[in-house]
Amino acid sequence: MKVLENLKYTKDHEWILVEGETATIGITDFAQSELGDIVYVEVETVGESLDKDEVFGTVEAVKTVSDLYLPLSGEILEFNADLEDEPEMVNEDPYGKGWMVKIKIDNLDEIKELMDAEAYKAHTE
Repeated sequence: MKVLENLKYTKDHEWILVEGETATIGITDFAQSELGDIVYVEVETVGESLDKDEVFGTVEAVKTVSDLYLPLSGEILEFNADLEDEPEMVNEDPYGKGWMVKIKIDNLDEIKELMDAEAYKAHTE
């Protein structure tokens, strides 16, 4: 399982790359391996402001459908449209081309509640 040191993580297996007041969000390598082959990613919340832990979309794998939870309060700025045609990028490159959404962070203090790489590794053991 790959865990990148420069990211933050949630107990629900999302990763967050914070860049100023913007964050890029996806699911972790652990999450994609647990889900199996991803066949569809749906995000219909672009332009909406959501609270932390609200559902911002779903990911559908061969075995199951899982909700995606927003790790920080904010406005959904962008959905990775490449996932419409190539949802398997989440399996192949979860921390790169498989990112899901970009948000404008409403409350920077919420970042403190996220796990760092070491805490996330311990959480998945």
